Amino acid sequence: MKSILDFNQLNIVILAAGVGKRMQSTLPKVLHTLAGYPLLRHVINTARLLSPSKICIVIGHGGEMVRKEISDDDLIWAVQEEQLGTGHAVMQALPNLSNNEKTLVLYGDVPLVKVETLKKLIAVTGEKQCALMTAILPDATGYGRIVRDGAKNITAIVEQKEASEEQLAIHEINTGIMLVPNEYLHDWLPKLKNSNVQREYYLTDIIGMAAKLNIEISSTQPVSAWEVMGVNNKCQLAELERIYQKERANELLEQGVKLIDPSRIDIRGTVSCESDVEIDINCIFEGKVKLGSGVKIGANCILKNVTVAANTVIHPYCLIEEAKIADECRIGPFARIRPGTALSSKAHIGNFVEVKNSQIGLGSKANHLSYIGDSIIGKRVNIGAGTITCNYDGANKYQTVIEDDVFIGSDTQLIAPVRVSKGSTIGAGSTITKDTPEGTLTLARSKQISISGWKRPTKTKK
Repeated sequence: MKSILDFNQLNIVILAAGVGKRMQSTLPKVLHTLAGYPLLRHVINTARLLSPSKICIVIGHGGEMVRKEISDDDLIWAVQEEQLGTGHAVMQALPNLSNNEKTLVLYGDVPLVKVETLKKLIAVTGEKQCALMTAILPDATGYGRIVRDGAKNITAIVEQKEASEEQLAIHEINTGIMLVPNEYLHDWLPKLKNSNVQREYYLTDIIGMAAKLNIEISSTQPVSAWEVMGVNNKCQLAELERIYQKERANELLEQGVKLIDPSRIDIRGTVSCESDVEIDINCIFEGKVKLGSGVKIGANCILKNVTVAANTVIHPYCLIEEAKIADECRIGPFARIRPGTALSSKAHIGNFVEVKNSQIGLGSKANHLSYIGDSIIGKRVNIGAGTITCNYDGANKYQTVIEDDVFIGSDTQLIAPVRVSKGSTIGAGSTITKDTPEGTLTLARSKQISISGWKRPTKTKK
């Protein structure tokens, strides 16, 4: 028996037209986020791993919002103006489905199905066969039941509201995911009737049509039932979020990462770790994060699109975004590293220090209460507490250059554009507006005066 995998003729239709009333939100259901990405995005990403010839998404409620958020050029869009059932939804995609291919039907609110599970379904499907993904649930309430004959062949799918008492006792349920030759879809979908309790055109009715024509209907099941769980309300969304995060945490643990508490980590992208990485509680990782060997991340840190080299320590409560951190750096606690920043080896960025779009040289330090923006800082520079690079004049931004072996005293303002030359020392409390010469002490303070007879203000009595 040939599988569709031998033909490279796979279409994927993703149903994403539902209103999602139980979400209690004006946002279309498929745009609610799981692990930082819309539900629909998860399904599209999985679909692409199957290398289909086309992906068609059926939208309806809030369709323009969906297309604006998911604006990929390779997607085909179909519109279901009225939500008249799953069969009616797939019918809107028919003009995009040529007869000589097959279609895999997925759902925009079923985000966690694994590509391996879908490949298994495809692999058991012959060229002229249909296939269903089913699941066995202890409590099948709310799901369509898989009806089989005495030889265990699938003969129909019966929805909960139409099921008999005998059928309601069945624990094998329809997940909605199916694979059908397009020639059958073109023939059967126009023949669907809505003579049911909900007055809808059920996609599941085509399985009964296939059975009557003695067309073989294969089935597979996911390894874990949660792969095919849908999202209908915020409780279910929260449940899937925890399942997803538990899976990602387990993957890190299997790689040898030390998680202080695996139930308190959120991964909203990908995290790759080398050996002996330690991550404390309540850390959030977004985008692509790479952690070198021996990296330690303190509690309550957020890292987004960050590369951290070996043996760097990030203390608690740090926010690091779009940055490159070299080896043996020390960051935080309570530090903010903004986009465009690169820290060289052994750099120290301490508590309540903010760095933006700056290069920090080998062994340089800013340990307390400073802002460093649009700057190039050389090697072995010490930046005193309260130092600010004044990079913005209200309209334009300018660069500050601090060369090697500079010592900057506390509470200094560097008015960009300005260069502090190699070996310079800046006296505390200075406002530097001009380039400084090498190896000198530069002071820029106003004259200190004392005013006799001055009295502090007092509160005005009402």
